[in-house]
Amino acid sequence: MKNELKNLEKVSHWYVSEQVDFDKRLIEFRYRTWKQRLVGPKGLELGPAEGVMTKFLLDDFDSLTVVDAASNLLNRIPDAANLNKVHSLFEDFNPEEKFNSIILEHILEHVDDPVTLLKRAKDWLLPGGRLYLGVPNGNSFHRLVAVKMGLLENECQLNNRDLKQGHRRVYTHETFRKDVEASGLRIVEMGGVFFKPLSNPQIDSDWSDEMIEGFYQLGKDFPEHAADIFCVCSN
Repeated sequence: MKNELKNLEKVSHWYVSEQVDFDKRLIEFRYRTWKQRLVGPKGLELGPAEGVMTKFLLDDFDSLTVVDAASNLLNRIPDAANLNKVHSLFEDFNPEEKFNSIILEHILEHVDDPVTLLKRAKDWLLPGGRLYLGVPNGNSFHRLVAVKMGLLENECQLNNRDLKQGHRRVYTHETFRKDVEASGLRIVEMGGVFFKPLSNPQIDSDWSDEMIEGFYQLGKDFPEHAADIFCVCSN
């Protein structure tokens, strides 16, 4: 566990020093995908990082708990009356209450044992609650192009940016579904977020807001090849 904490503190500096504006735009798009599907009044967000999605989620819940093992990131999230910040590894987190909505956005690609984490999170849901998962998609168009260019050996190979962010894996719809089903969760809905033909830094430097919004809308039409896969689950 000590090694895991060291690794997380090291990775946390990427969010502070290397994240580009478009990374945050993608988080906003993922929130827009969830918004109409969220169930209140109690929410739990695992791995909020510096709180880009948290600031949106605060408006959706009477009570929102966020859990992160990187204290320097957790401290960057502004305090709020309905916000409870918990400094903990997910493996050590044992909530005294249960939740209507649990959000794990770009978490499963980071953790050592995603199925075990999903099994634990499943037990934290209230009856009728929902678990919201999001992961990078190996079949994203920009990864398929990278394979054709010889930049990646296969679509799920970890690139330098993945490694800097502490990613341990990249999912496809098939492997994502496999892990979710292995946890005992029931899949309510799966889909894709943002059609991404280029890397995040390339989009960040060259694209207009209108282009970015258009490719967000396009991702709904091509979920198999969108940048991210989302999954809504119940217990």
